[in-house]
Order: sequence, then structure tokens, then C-alpha cells
Amino acid sequence: MSHTINNQGEKLEVAIAGGGIAGLITAIALLKHPGVNVRIYERAKEFKEIGASIGLGPNGLRSLEALGVENALTGNVCTRQKSDWPMIFRHWKTGEVLATDVHYTVKTKKHFTARYHRAHLHQALLENLPKGIVQLNKKTINVHADPDRGVTLFFEDGSSARADICIGADGIHSNVRKTFVPDHALRWTGWVAMRATFEASRLGDLEFPEDAVHWVFLCSAFFIDGITDTHFAGKGLFTTVGGFHVDPNDPNAHGRDANWDDLGSLEEFQEYYKDWNPTVRAFIEACPSIRLFPNYAGGPLKTWSFKNRVTLVGDAAHTHGGAFAAGGSLAINDARALGLALNHVWPASSYKGEKPTAEQIANIFQVYEDTRKPHIDKILGVVHKAIAGQRASVEKGKVETDEELRQRVASRMDPWWISEHDVEEAFQKAINGGKGPETDGSRPRL
Repeated sequence: MSHTINNQGEKLEVAIAGGGIAGLITAIALLKHPGVNVRIYERAKEFKEIGASIGLGPNGLRSLEALGVENALTGNVCTRQKSDWPMIFRHWKTGEVLATDVHYTVKTKKHFTARYHRAHLHQALLENLPKGIVQLNKKTINVHADPDRGVTLFFEDGSSARADICIGADGIHSNVRKTFVPDHALRWTGWVAMRATFEASRLGDLEFPEDAVHWVFLCSAFFIDGITDTHFAGKGLFTTVGGFHVDPNDPNAHGRDANWDDLGSLEEFQEYYKDWNPTVRAFIEACPSIRLFPNYAGGPLKTWSFKNRVTLVGDAAHTHGGAFAAGGSLAINDARALGLALNHVWPASSYKGEKPTAEQIANIFQVYEDTRKPHIDKILGVVHKAIAGQRASVEKGKVETDEELRQRVASRMDPWWISEHDVEEAFQKAINGGKGPETDGSRPRL
């Protein structure tokens, strides 16, 4: 006989594995429902001001606003372009502007692409949660799910925790995902990012660009971005992102043994860009140190939900390798969609002290996937096509003339359908049986 989990006078107990941006925003979204209680289990021993920059597109910013996270939308914690272009592409040597991205559906500057120091965004999200909701030093290593009775999370320190459902928000190397999809493979793309974050004062009197700029070359790139202004703790911060592509199939490829957040060689970083534009070289000279971030990606999962008790959000659900700098916004939209699905199947207005049934939980997860997965799978298809093309260029040792570079940038995919995706419109389509508007990726008219 099947057992439901109806318990008069109790709340739905939600365990979130992972206290990063995906885990925190998911908690914010679910706690909008009066019948939900959340506990977050984070592997870190303490929250420090670590990490580099993170960009949020209009899709993520709109969801933050819908969830009431107003403190993360202000100029106190992020910067927006002085121009209305979300991204500017320049020639690696001459500085020539090759192209710009454009916002098409954004009506207010508040929703224009914003860039943050990851730690500052994280802190802004924490301020929207009850104190004590996060338990630190709790690395989830395994999850047991019983469709009728709930879940048990097992931690590296030997302890465990019980809940009604588990949300895996534990990143691209998710142990929650590995529990249920052990054969899902991540592959090194051959890209190793070299990142630095530093105070603007290190630039001296340099007249630096006011907007974020992507300097373009064939198998390398360089990104310059101001991620806070002087309003945040009296400091203006810049981030730089460089790196290199190699053949990932080469067993001796440089960077193959790099680990996430390893300390890199500043001298090597300077050598890579010694012939680049003087502005790029000046930013590199200002970097106090370099951290390495090898890039991994995996294919789409058949499902994000397991045994009607577990689902995934953020990089745990879609291992897209950070393409299009979309990871933060995708996680925020996951949280928004999960919250919408929860309230649709189990309305907050009807909560009277009873937990949802197992069948209702299954329906919540299904609506969530129907809202998010078609869009995510489309993105993953584009990502892996791009990775294959980059590998081919590296393997063939391709060179590129200036005219070929201009043509490649001009013919690039316009990512507006990712950055301006309307998650609420997708939700309405999901609950209407798949009926509703869907973009084909072509550019709207301005």
C-alpha cells in the first residue's frame, strides 16, 4: 500500500545540497510558500570573499526582482554598462570595435546586464534568508530517496539529515547528480581560464574602458570588466579573464593537470598576451596573482528529478561549462521556475498545515522540468557544437587573418535568446500543455 506524507500541522521539509548562488536563490524562491521549511547544507567551512566575477543577464535580473531580491539589483553591489551594449568585442591587437551585443526586449536599465564580484552577490542573497538556515562544513556525498517517505542526505563527516525532498544545488561536480546518474560524464573542453580580481587603484593613472570589453583572438581571448564601483566598501574592483585553448585529446596538453582555483603563473599569463593591445597588457601588469579554472562540460540529462523526491538546479542540472557567461542567470531562473511550479501544484493560498502528497511533489518536479529543460537542452546543443568547432581549430593549428576574424565575430550567434529568455512565459507554456510562443533564435526588431 502506498503511503502519502500528509501530516497535519507540518511543513514540507526541503534540504538543499549546496550553499552557493544556486542553493541560496532556490531557498529564497521556495520560502515564498508558507508551507515550506528549508535547510541548506554547504561544504565550505566558512563563507569567504573568494571567487571572481559573475554576470547576470536580463533573464536573471528579472527573476531576482520577481523574487523580491532588490538589494542585489542596486549599483552598490554590481555595475552595468555605461553604454547600452551588454558586450563589446574588440580586435586583440588594434582595439578596433568588431561588434556589439544588443538588448532587444529590455525596457529598463535595471534589467540591463549586470556584473558582480561573486562574493558580493552571494552576500546579497544571504541577506534575504533567515539566519541559521545554512549549515557549513556539510559536504553531501550521497542521497537515499524513498518515493513514499522522503530523503536522507549523507555527509562527508559521517552525519546525515532527513527531509521530504532534496534539491541538488552542489555544482557541476554534483554528488547528488552522481548518486542518481553515475554514468554522466564531464569532459575537459581544452579551455583553461586564467582569472584575477584586483582593486582599481592598481591601474594607477591608466585611462581604462568604462564598459566590459571582450578582446578577441582565435584560440585565446581576454575579458576586462569593472565589477564594482567605489560605492562598495570604498573600493572599485576589476576582473580580468584570459586563458588558452588546447587539444583536450592530447595526453600531454598544457593545462590538463590543472585543478579548479589553482594558483597560476603570472609570468606565463604575461607571456601569453605580450603582443596584445597596450590596454590589455596594462591590465595584466596590474594583476597581483592568477587563478586557474579548467573548463568542463557534459551533455543534457534525460531528467533532473529522481524518485519523486530529488531534483537538480543550476550547474548540477545543466553542465554547460559556463558558456555565454549564463550560469548565474540560468540558476536563478531554475529557482524561479521551481517556485512557480510549487505554487501552481500546491498553492500557497490553500495551505492549511498539510504537506503535499507524493503525487503532488512529482507534479511539481514535472512542471519545473517542462518549464526549464527545453530551453536548457537547446543551450547545451549550441555549447557542444561550439566546443567541437574550437577543438577542430586547435587540432588543425588554424591561423586567422584580420578579415577572417572580423567575419567570424560578425557571424557569431546572437545570444539574446539566452540572456533575455522569459522564464515566466515558459512556465505558462508548460502548464498549457506546451502551447505558447517560442523563439527560433532570430533577432527581434528594435
